[in-house]
Amino acid sequence: MIKREKYLNQLIKAKNNGFPKVITGIRRCGKSYLLKEIFRDYLLSEKVSEENIISIDLDEDKNAMYRDPISLGEHVRKICSGKEMYYVFLDEIQKVYSIINPNLTDGKHVISTDKDLDIISFVDVVLGLSREKNIDLYITGSNSKMLSSDIITEFRDKATNIHLAPLSFEEFYNYTGGYETEALYMYMQYGGMPLAVLKDDEEKKEYLKGLFETTYFRDIVERNHLRRGEALDELCNIISASSGELLNSERISNTFLSVRKAKIAKQTVEDYVGYFIDAFILSEARRYDVKGRKEIGSLRKYYFTDTGLRNARLNFAFTDEGQMIENIVYNELCYNGYSVNVGTFDNIEKNKNGKSVRKTNEVDFYAKKGNRSYYIQVTADMFDEKTKKREIRPFVLLNDQIQKVIVVNKPIKESRDENGFTIIGVADFLLRFIK
Repeated sequence: MIKREKYLNQLIKAKNNGFPKVITGIRRCGKSYLLKEIFRDYLLSEKVSEENIISIDLDEDKNAMYRDPISLGEHVRKICSGKEMYYVFLDEIQKVYSIINPNLTDGKHVISTDKDLDIISFVDVVLGLSREKNIDLYITGSNSKMLSSDIITEFRDKATNIHLAPLSFEEFYNYTGGYETEALYMYMQYGGMPLAVLKDDEEKKEYLKGLFETTYFRDIVERNHLRRGEALDELCNIISASSGELLNSERISNTFLSVRKAKIAKQTVEDYVGYFIDAFILSEARRYDVKGRKEIGSLRKYYFTDTGLRNARLNFAFTDEGQMIENIVYNELCYNGYSVNVGTFDNIEKNKNGKSVRKTNEVDFYAKKGNRSYYIQVTADMFDEKTKKREIRPFVLLNDQIQKVIVVNKPIKESRDENGFTIIGVADFLLRFIK
């Protein structure tokens, strides 16, 4: 069993808190397994009776009648009648369709349309069941309807969100063992999607490439009522190849024109990128003026939730280790609870003609967590003098009290350079430094 202790602890902490627990995350990252295997085993270890753990898989034909929201609510209440505490798992909750309020249809259950205003949906059922004093409710889903990042908005402040990511490097390494450097290389290539981790190399590739075609793109097209997915496919490839670069809709649109010899509107680009973010395929790091202390501009960096998925879009042929390590560092910072931005600031310096000019400088990441703040540069090598000078230049210009860290794609332990900047190997940074 691959342990997901971080998420198990979140479930344990939220247990019996009076709110429904909504488990979200990219498809195939292990939401159902977390709930129905890992958390269930925990409940049993706490002497909860098997009869008091109710699991309803709404994608199974035997439970098709409970895809009606009112029927589902009635069924769960009937099972949980009495005073004992019940732990109810509703898997694939998106299978519950919405109906028009039966008071408006002479008691008949009529499936609603987008134009109907007074409807009853799975949100109503979840909120209603969670108010029962002897029901502790947990829900998961695995298509675009439940994967939407705005799903918690539908519940407003009446639900506990547990957002599940693919395996972190720490989780991956704890499972695979071996040498850190070898494990990191495997993780960099194939990522941490749980089912991919359990396969051999060729199976990993086919599985990860297939996820886009059979799952992610189909979900996005269906959810957003798109007629065709060719542009979606190409935009995903462009962002894959540009991971870690500062982008906006205009730059992506221009690249699309160069690659496809066809125009795509900037608004369409913004919409499509939003669909990827909404489905947790991509995350965005916005620019933050570290001197002015505010987010600025439309340029931002996009990172894949999983590097294996990113590489799958490029048929595992684009092996820029610098981009992949930067992507992993970003994901791991987020996994460990940091808020992460691209650091930027301006300074005035003399050009070749002695004229004062304003120059914009960038730090890969400005990461904050509680009282901890870091400027972070990610690089493949610090032993080349030209590279070292380029990487430390922003740190020298900043000259403030925030700790400055250079993460190197080498198996080295933490040290300090002559400027007092921290230099650390990426494995040590991921497994120890940011914890």
